[in-house]
Amino acid sequence: MILTCPACQTRYQADAAKFPPQGRNVRCAKCGEVWHQAAPEAEAEAYAAAPPPSPQPSEEPRPQFYAQPTSRDLEPQAREESPQDEAPARSAWPRRLALGAGWIALAVVVLTIGIAGAVYRQQIVKVWPQSVSLYSRLGVKVRATALEIRDVKSTQASQDGLKVLTVTGALTNVSDHEQPVPQVRVALIDLDKRELYHWMIVPKVMTLRPGQSTHFVAQLSSPPEGVHDTVVRFAKAGE
Repeated sequence: MILTCPACQTRYQADAAKFPPQGRNVRCAKCGEVWHQAAPEAEAEAYAAAPPPSPQPSEEPRPQFYAQPTSRDLEPQAREESPQDEAPARSAWPRRLALGAGWIALAVVVLTIGIAGAVYRQQIVKVWPQSVSLYSRLGVKVRATALEIRDVKSTQASQDGLKVLTVTGALTNVSDHEQPVPQVRVALIDLDKRELYHWMIVPKVMTLRPGQSTHFVAQLSSPPEGVHDTVVRFAKAGE
């Protein structure tokens, strides 16, 4: 026999022999609806001639038969979210908090390195001289050496009929330690930035204490024609 759920209209195939003449309660496997299903007429007439069944103790009505829906009548049911489904969503919060804390810690580390690099730039340049170019790109002024050449001046005058170029300046120790004084290189440059001539100056002292200065004077007779500028710097090793 065919059963039809009065609530959701799902149809089921059931064995009619299992239904007594008075019918019985059945439950829909899809929506859970319980209803009283009468027996087929043929079965009711067969049971009419039989003696009445002995009385049974009354009990709370409950489903006596669970019909299974055919596969063609099944429809997808809405999936309810259970507490177990909420667990992954809750467990994502600790990972997000940990990720945020990691970014904050990285920002603090970068900021600390930047502050230390600015405050201790002179010590860094002393240990790592190549960092001077990096500081220059960042617009931070640093001293590339513990000694500085200051107050450089160049003049030309005539002595005994000859033109004489005089270059003066001062060497100053700007560090907090005593420093050796290297030779000084003087170069003459033309308008095209080409070097026309250069020579070395040997300082009067071998070392300078912190904050101490020494002056130098260098003269060149008959300098080349076309001199536009004078460049003074410390001589490099091997020059």
